[in-house]
This record gives sequence, structure tokens and C-alpha cells, in this order.
Amino acid sequence: MSEPDDSSARTHQRPSRADLEAKAHDIEAQVRATNEKINARTGRPILLAIIVGVALGAALLVSLLIIKGLFVIFAGALIIVASLELATALRVAGRDVPRAPIIIGAVLVVPASFYTVDLISGLSNEAGHWLFTLVAVVLVVAWRIVEQVVPSRRVSASSLVRDLGAGAFIVLYTVFLPSFFVLLVAHENGQWWTLAALIIVVCVDTGAYASGLAFGKNKMVPSISPNKTWEGFAGSVAAAVVAGILLALLMLQQPWWVGVIMGLTIVLTSTVGDLTESLIKRDLGVKDISTWLPGHGGLLDRLDSALPSAAAAYALFIIFT
Repeated sequence: MSEPDDSSARTHQRPSRADLEAKAHDIEAQVRATNEKINARTGRPILLAIIVGVALGAALLVSLLIIKGLFVIFAGALIIVASLELATALRVAGRDVPRAPIIIGAVLVVPASFYTVDLISGLSNEAGHWLFTLVAVVLVVAWRIVEQVVPSRRVSASSLVRDLGAGAFIVLYTVFLPSFFVLLVAHENGQWWTLAALIIVVCVDTGAYASGLAFGKNKMVPSISPNKTWEGFAGSVAAAVVAGILLALLMLQQPWWVGVIMGLTIVLTSTVGDLTESLIKRDLGVKDISTWLPGHGGLLDRLDSALPSAAAAYALFIIFT
């Protein structure tokens, strides 16, 4: 009797091309189904969000750690875009907010927070930051009042007051607050505190997302943000404290307890910033402030947590250094 051909047996046992294609289709379907579940839970395409977030993070690192002056340009561009997004959203909602003076105001405030010591003798960066913010608010208010002269732009006194309030709010919220990071970078070693604060903000968002996705059941403030849960908040606190301790020891050369304080402070400011924008979007009746940034909505939708955190990071830097 002849022995069976081993090569023939191995060939017979090897899966066919059709089997491999069927398995590949099954895996693809499972991945797609899982991705759709995550997207349904989070309300946005998570893969695109990660890609865009990594690109923004890379641009931030280049501008922050290589040449400080580049950070002024980078931050200024982000602030202008975020301000225009909010101004446009408010205009769609019925508020007549002039966008040109808001751009001019951002162009004044951002470099003033970095260069005023060099450009204007005797004027510190802090003074320039506050002074030019006041100038920006006055400019926006005066611009809108002058528009009242044009009959087609004329509104009632109550509507005008609301327009003026909306314009001033944009300057304070999307120009004044984030420019604290520019003010911080202007100080020696301030770029490391800025980077540490932004890393903690990212850890807060990531911790809240992961913990909320895995364990979230109890709504935190459903009337403002229906997706926020107390379990997610607990995860954000844990992530912020761990990140704060590591960054304090390894990056900032500070005691571990400074990292704890920094983590707890920024988790609070990040949550407040997130809830503030959620409240704005709820009042405007929109899901995102804008829709041009894939996976994120608008730029302001990604910067909301960082806005009040910039002021907190600057205060912590002043206190501990």
C-alpha cells in the first residue's frame, strides 16, 4: 500500500481563499459594528477624532517646544477660528455680533500677552493682556453701537444690549481666557507648565470618556450634558491626579503634592469649561458649535475644557514658582 502524500494532505487542510475572505469579512463586520456602537455612544466618529487630535497635538508640540514665537502664531490662529465659530453660531441664533472687531481684538490680545515687555517699555505681559482685552471689548461694543446708524442694522434697545453682551462674552471667553497660555509661555519654563496643563486636560477628557463608556450609569447634569456621568467624572479625577503627579515629578521638577493640586484644579476647570459650552450649545439648540473639523464638530468643541484651564495653569505657575 502506498503512503499518503504529505504535501497533498497539508494542501487539503490549508484554508481556501474563499475561507480567508469570509473570515476577513467577518472581522471587518465585527470591527464596524463595534465602531458604530462606540460612535452611537459618544455621538461622533471616534477614529477621525483621534486622527485630528493627534495632528493638532503634533502642531502644538512643534510650536511650543521648538520656537516660542511659533506658539503665538499657532495659539492666535486657534483663538481667531474659535471666536469666529462662536460668533457665527450666535449670529445664526439671532444675535448680531460683529466678527471683524473680534478678529482685530484677538490680533491685539494674543501678541500683547507675549511681546508687550519688548514692544512697549514699562508695560508687562500681564498688564498688556488685561489692557488689550479691555480695548478689544470696547472695540466690539463701539463697533456694534456705530452700526445702529445704518437703518438696516438698527434694532431695539433690548436687542442691542443682548448683542453687546454677546460680543463682550466672546472676547472674554474665547480670546481672554485661552491667551493665558500665551502669557504663561512668555515666562521662563512656562512652556513646560503649558504643556503639562494641556496633557492633564487631555487625560481628563480621556479618563472621563473611557470610564463613562465602561461604567457610566448615573447622569451628572442631564439637563445640560446628557452624556456626562458621575462614573466618567470619577475616571477623569483619577486620570488627572495620576498625570499631575507624574508631570510634577518628571517635567516640572515639583513635589508630588503640587501635581495632586494641579490635577484636581484642572479637572474642575476642564469640567466647568465642558459644561459651559454644553450650556451654550443647549441654548443655541445645536449639537456642535461648528461642523468643519472631522470627528470633533468645531475647534471650540475641542478647546472648551482648555479655556478656563489656561487661567488655572497660569495661577498655579505664579503660586508655585
